[in-house]
Amino acid sequence: MHIPSLIERKRDGGELSAEEIGALITAYTAGEMPDYQMSALAMAIFFRGMTGEETTALADAMLHSGSVLNWPAHAPMRVDKHSTGGIGDKTSLVLAPLLACDGAWVPMISGRGLGITGGTLDKLESIPGFRTQLSEAEIYKTLPITGCLMVGQTANLCPADKKLYALRDVTATVPSIPLITASIMSKKLAEGLDRLILDVKFGSGAFMQTREEAHELATSLVTVGRALGVRSGVRISDMNEPTGEAAGNALEVTECVRCLKGEGPPDLEAIVLDLACAVSIGSRADLTKILRDGRAWAKFQQMVQVQGGRVEALEKLATLHRVPVIREMKADRSGVLRKLDAGVLGRAVLELGAGRTKASDPIDPAVGVDQMRKTGQPLRAGDTLLRIHARSQAAAELAEQRIATGIEISD
Repeated sequence: MHIPSLIERKRDGGELSAEEIGALITAYTAGEMPDYQMSALAMAIFFRGMTGEETTALADAMLHSGSVLNWPAHAPMRVDKHSTGGIGDKTSLVLAPLLACDGAWVPMISGRGLGITGGTLDKLESIPGFRTQLSEAEIYKTLPITGCLMVGQTANLCPADKKLYALRDVTATVPSIPLITASIMSKKLAEGLDRLILDVKFGSGAFMQTREEAHELATSLVTVGRALGVRSGVRISDMNEPTGEAAGNALEVTECVRCLKGEGPPDLEAIVLDLACAVSIGSRADLTKILRDGRAWAKFQQMVQVQGGRVEALEKLATLHRVPVIREMKADRSGVLRKLDAGVLGRAVLELGAGRTKASDPIDPAVGVDQMRKTGQPLRAGDTLLRIHARSQAAAELAEQRIATGIEISD
């Protein structure tokens, strides 16, 4: 294999075979292909794209660059979902225990937030003691007990993706649909799934800005999933407005506790049920009953306990993570809330300390916003639009100024 020739072919718009793509990923994972060559190839893919067959071959090669979870033949159906990220998107924390109560196994491998979008692992780590890093042996032992778990990627699962994503992050090649597709699908299919639902977001608070872009990515993801033998569906979601009423790690877990008790915001519950119905054999009515009668809440507590978290802390997170400043942001006029821009709010929450701009940044679990009003709601001047949780008055004021630029109230 002459690597420069393969890079040149892709640079000029040619197609690589599955064997060539597999050989490239094997060489890169083993350290036999240097970063500068993979950077060149990633940039060529960024500009020239890949066919569906090439994207499938890339996902398959990355999937098999390490170990894949294998479950007994008699094991229950394995299901999962992947979200492309959004503001206030905490659906995983409610969805996994709900599906486990319905008889499925949910071996959910999740990620951390980067940029304005939050990460499931960061939210879970606001629960004292919760362990997000389990070995493969612990995963095999835990899932039959709980029916669901939420963990980070292990060292042996998709090592090619870990290496390639880090390289893409510093070479401006992240926004490539073939590379995004291969990264997402290799990690998810390494879980040994039967069914997968993909929640693809579009709008100001998402990576894909338009519905058309989201549809293109969704088509790519579903095509690869089906080609690799996993029944895959998709839900395209608007992320111009945040999901639920809170954004920020502990604040979002607190909201999930409410939802698991059947007391969550209607939009959050609706999204969870939409996703659950896509991968479950249960009816929407049955799933709604599980969510509202306490079974999903009990399952979530069991998962938290088995993964080392303090169950008694779940209903006290607001107190455990209380910040010095909680500032109410008021409506400056009467009318109807027409816009609460998710992207603008996400940047404000990031600047408060709830997110990171690079992987090494620390996360503040306590900061963020809650009690967000939803668009379409009538307001009177002086009504609370949302609450800002900050470490200082200056930080709260700065967040309010930023958020205000994304709010529209009109008659």
